[in-house]
Amino acid sequence: MKALFHRVMAVCLIASAALSSGVMAANDEINTSDPYEMIKQVANKTFDRFKQDRALIDSDLSHLKVIVNEELMPYVDYKYAAYKVMGQYLRDTTPDQRDRFVEAFEGYLVATYAQALTEYTDQAVEFDPASDFSDEKIVEINVQIIEKGRPPIKIQFKARRLKDNTWKAFDLVAEGVSLLASKQSEISNLIRQQGIEAVISMLNDKTKQKIDRQPTKEAAAA
Repeated sequence: MKALFHRVMAVCLIASAALSSGVMAANDEINTSDPYEMIKQVANKTFDRFKQDRALIDSDLSHLKVIVNEELMPYVDYKYAAYKVMGQYLRDTTPDQRDRFVEAFEGYLVATYAQALTEYTDQAVEFDPASDFSDEKIVEINVQIIEKGRPPIKIQFKARRLKDNTWKAFDLVAEGVSLLASKQSEISNLIRQQGIEAVISMLNDKTKQKIDRQPTKEAAAA
């Protein structure tokens, strides 16, 4: 399941750009007042950056973390997600521990998404039509990933309205399974067993892991 989440996140955030009409200029602002447009525009900018920095990526895969940090993370509500992941243990932590956990979780997400980007090939993405979100606090952006020779993968991006009426993404649901919920179960259990300090150290260690290009299906079968 972890590999599926990594793969669909990368495919959706990058390949969806191929469906966008036109190319955004580097200085165009993301429309954070519309969650549907926001997801598509972020994908478009990320895709453009991915192509622009291809030589840098080929020489050093860690450059993918730079792209994630600059193009994706400003539109991800990682603090909200981090607090959700901590679950019932949030109230047992100090403000300093919460701050350090959020920072560690952000770094972990950056590393996770950067690793996912190594799996992008030539998949296509189809977005469902946007719905009226004027009275909504949370919306679901439904997407299908189309890859030749495989059944379509159904996923959802979840975005939440902030106090200033802008939107940020906070969860990805793949084939009915929430990434946020699965991480909450995994990490809250580790907090219970090992304590918050150990989990912060674990997340920081995962953040520092080297980004490796995954072997192709053909290479793996050889």
